[in-house]
Amino acid sequence: MPDGRAATRDYMKHPGAVAVIALDEQDRVLLVRQYRHPVRHRLWELPAGLLDIPGENPLHAAQRELYEEAHHKAGDWRVLVDLYPTSGGSDEAIRIYLARDLAESEGERFQAEGEELDLQVARFPLTEVVSRALAGDLHNGALVAGALALSAVLAANGLDALRPAEAPWPARPF
Repeated sequence: MPDGRAATRDYMKHPGAVAVIALDEQDRVLLVRQYRHPVRHRLWELPAGLLDIPGENPLHAAQRELYEEAHHKAGDWRVLVDLYPTSGGSDEAIRIYLARDLAESEGERFQAEGEELDLQVARFPLTEVVSRALAGDLHNGALVAGALALSAVLAANGLDALRPAEAPWPARPF
């Protein structure tokens, strides 16, 4: 413990993850829907993935996930928010990026497998995503946190207040 006392705690070690709020020029968020066996539901989520390649830059991982899951690329990247989603039971850290200036990727699509085989991709107005999250219709933690953070930034200081895409990330230094 920080004060020198001893305590025993079981927790899950996690490599960390990245997620992407891909926002188009009409303020729509690109979401993916896929089956998640632990909760037995198909969930709308942000394009996201694990930092499971040792030493991989988180921005590069986010760009890869946007391509693999949604066959898109973005011209403008910023850090939206960093979070520990389950700090009582895991050391998982998630960095959520804001990606703008979207375009469909050229070339062949990523060859999906497993749970990504029936992935659906759609765009929803940010206001609808926030409303549905607050109504309890959307349950993915990164999606809820990212949509609420983006809504707050747009209502307050604007996107120029966001950190650059390569900002330090003390939870997962690379």
